[in-house]
Amino acid sequence: PFVMETRHSRFPVVGENKDDVVGILLAKELLNYYANPESFNVRDTLRPAVFVPESKRLNVLLREFRANRNHIAIVVDEYGGVSGLVTIEDVLEQIVGDIEDEYDFDEAEDNIIPEGGGRYRVKAQTEIADFNSTLGGSFSDDEFHTIGGLVVQAFGRLPKRGETATIANFRFKVVRADSRRLYTLEVERLAPEPETETPADGL
Repeated sequence: PFVMETRHSRFPVVGENKDDVVGILLAKELLNYYANPESFNVRDTLRPAVFVPESKRLNVLLREFRANRNHIAIVVDEYGGVSGLVTIEDVLEQIVGDIEDEYDFDEAEDNIIPEGGGRYRVKAQTEIADFNSTLGGSFSDDEFHTIGGLVVQAFGRLPKRGETATIANFRFKVVRADSRRLYTLEVERLAPEPETETPADGL
């Protein structure tokens, strides 16, 4: 019930105290318990925990998350004690941010504004569900919730102004970003590639 209530996909498992992290449990592994509860052993299903210092820079951590295909890390202080945990979604949200200034849209305006020619000006903090609903996308929000997080994940780093990435049938161009955050994107919906018919045998 606890796993279902939280809807988290990963859980740190501790031993005698919170500083004794023995591994990471994936929620989907619990399906094995229901299949064969008598032989189920939690320790046998644990993934190794990744530990990072509090001083780790977010851009470095993001690269490590991607390189190792990892989504969660245990944060330790200078004495080796556990001070918390950080997920890839946390990192992406910090990079995308929600800071507004005079270059961003007015607060009363929508996050997605048509610009003509099939292009849209989109705030990086726009939720993926809203993006999908407005522009007909089908992106998953299982790992992160904002369109900026999706774009940063595609680049594997914080992109610079003017850089572009094509994800599914959308082209994303960075309109505004600084050394720490992604703010605004220009999005163009691309026409799907025509399917080519395969000639039948003997023709």
